[in-house]
Amino acid sequence: MDNLSNSVRYIKGVGPKKSGHLKRLGIKTIKDLFYYFPREYEDRSNYTTLREAAVGEKASLEVEILAGPQIIKPRRNLSILKIPFRDENGHGYLVWFNQDYHKDKLIIGESYRVNGKINRMGMEYQVMNPAYERVGGEDRLGRIIPIYGLTQGLSNNELSKIISSSIKAYIDLVDEVLPNELRRKYRLIGIKEALKNIHFPSSKEALHQARRRLIFEELLILQLGLLLMKTKTQLEEEGIEFPACSDLEGFIGGLPFSLTGAQKRVLSEIEEDMGKAKQMNRLVQGDVGSGKTIIAAASIFRAVRGGYQAAMMAPTEILARQHYESFLSLFGRYNIRCELLVGSLSQKNKESILDDLREGKIDIVVGTHALIQDRVEFYNLGFVVTDEQHRFGVKQRELFSMKGKRPDILVMTATPIPRTLALILYGDLDISTIDELPPGRKEIETYAVNPSMVDRVNAFIDKQISEGRQAYIVSPLIEESESLDLKSVEELYDNYKNKDFKNHRVGLLHGKMKASEKDEIMEAFKNHELDILISTTVIEVGVDVPNANIMVIYDAERFGLAQLHQLRGRVGRGDYQSYCILINNSRSKIAMERMRIMQSSTDGFVISEKDLELRGPGEFFGTRQHGLPDLKIANLFRDLNILKVAQAEAQLIIDNNPRLDGQDYEGLAKRLDELFREVEIIN
Repeated sequence: MDNLSNSVRYIKGVGPKKSGHLKRLGIKTIKDLFYYFPREYEDRSNYTTLREAAVGEKASLEVEILAGPQIIKPRRNLSILKIPFRDENGHGYLVWFNQDYHKDKLIIGESYRVNGKINRMGMEYQVMNPAYERVGGEDRLGRIIPIYGLTQGLSNNELSKIISSSIKAYIDLVDEVLPNELRRKYRLIGIKEALKNIHFPSSKEALHQARRRLIFEELLILQLGLLLMKTKTQLEEEGIEFPACSDLEGFIGGLPFSLTGAQKRVLSEIEEDMGKAKQMNRLVQGDVGSGKTIIAAASIFRAVRGGYQAAMMAPTEILARQHYESFLSLFGRYNIRCELLVGSLSQKNKESILDDLREGKIDIVVGTHALIQDRVEFYNLGFVVTDEQHRFGVKQRELFSMKGKRPDILVMTATPIPRTLALILYGDLDISTIDELPPGRKEIETYAVNPSMVDRVNAFIDKQISEGRQAYIVSPLIEESESLDLKSVEELYDNYKNKDFKNHRVGLLHGKMKASEKDEIMEAFKNHELDILISTTVIEVGVDVPNANIMVIYDAERFGLAQLHQLRGRVGRGDYQSYCILINNSRSKIAMERMRIMQSSTDGFVISEKDLELRGPGEFFGTRQHGLPDLKIANLFRDLNILKVAQAEAQLIIDNNPRLDGQDYEGLAKRLDELFREVEIIN
């Protein structure tokens, strides 16, 4: 396997320039090439005749060249090469634009296989810019052709040749990962055959079998990794068994609202975990505004009352500050000391907090990822909450575990996903779902409009601001783009501040700003020192501004549904009717369908399922969390059936051979160790 980790420079035809192009695609080693799978395929294996071929579609034909080439030059810089041919039921022309070098390569009277787009001009049939080869040799043309994701300076043909060379030279170095008994059980082909046929399928059936094998392997390894993490947590020394808390009922009873049924159910699941002498690793997923924070607060209350310290980690300083202020008001009357540890504090304040934390004088600390730094030490850490799962991954949870005697860990996310998939994806976490919103919340009215409506949208914003409300305006880009016709936040800010809304207070927020600048702007908006906030998606995970009731999203077609739903959740947090306006530039079927879904549903679980259906998982599922491998071929939505089988098989393996002992499991253990190296799942 060692040679597979060699640089792609070892492959014939790959010099410094090409290896630079490949690096941009994430391909550095020979092994990376093997696992850089085609994004789609073009099936040229079915030959047809000219009259039966669909106009506007690509087709493969066998033709005979009838006469010499014609070159037409209708205008300067344009040359059209036409070569007449016939097949068994028609006549036509092979046509190339500005490619006169083909004129001497096809011989009159000879037969050729050709593949190109069929065009019709009046009664004349044409095959446009065809690929061709002479009949009589090996049929290289009439195959299923891989189509790869590319980068500038690298063509599909060049990448195909590089991958083909690497397979010929190095495929024998690839070790089998799956145990023989598993391959027999599910009738899976070997890894070498799978890799050959995923890149250069000999038939549709061979491609199907290659995909099936590679998807199963990828999902089995993901599931094994997650289950081994969970098993490792359970097998290691005991966690904390928190004492019962008689004050908890009074704490909940003293809240200015009643918990929903879903909140009560989730809290009892957490309480059950806290009463056991093993570490809790639980994910609480709930839609925007479903009341996750109060569940975290109640759990923290029990931990502190039991004599332990608690920590809450948020993805941004301003969100950490919001949680801190919320905890001060919730715990103020209980003599519980809560402190905020963030970057903007003075060095003197930081040192004082770090000392008090170490000595046990602080009960609860709220902060950003700075909390997992080495210099942060706890006296008796027992409970950890991390807010927004997609910002903190496996590795961060592991680091937090080491700061106490295996503290209970609660992970909160407002990116809901269908429960079946959540159970499978977050295999190392137990899952609780708050699937009910507090009563009395007004539904956010959502409208999808095209850019011609912008003036009317602005008039509506103006009216709402004059009534004392505030508005978010979101754009996907920071600066103007030459290649994309999209509104940038800077351009919007300039228009709003100096033209459309020059009588209102307009602020700008984007990811390239310093953390202190971002916090300052957000604080000003929260305190109603700004009427309009122009922003990129940095506000997706943000602060509650109950007075903001309008969310306008430019170029809405550029966002995933789950992200649009998250952005919409920034409004609707106060007593006022709230509105989300999606300015959609695209007339594509998928874009229109996404806008329709956003207008018809405010249920995050429904929306996330539709999002997966329409665009696949991508980074939606957070498999790019720190510590988890990327999925290169599997689609968690499309391949759900294989995923369920892989999960069941992974569980069987863990039950019967948790250390993956034995020669048959050597390859699997090695691959797991390689992919989950950061979290050391196999002892």
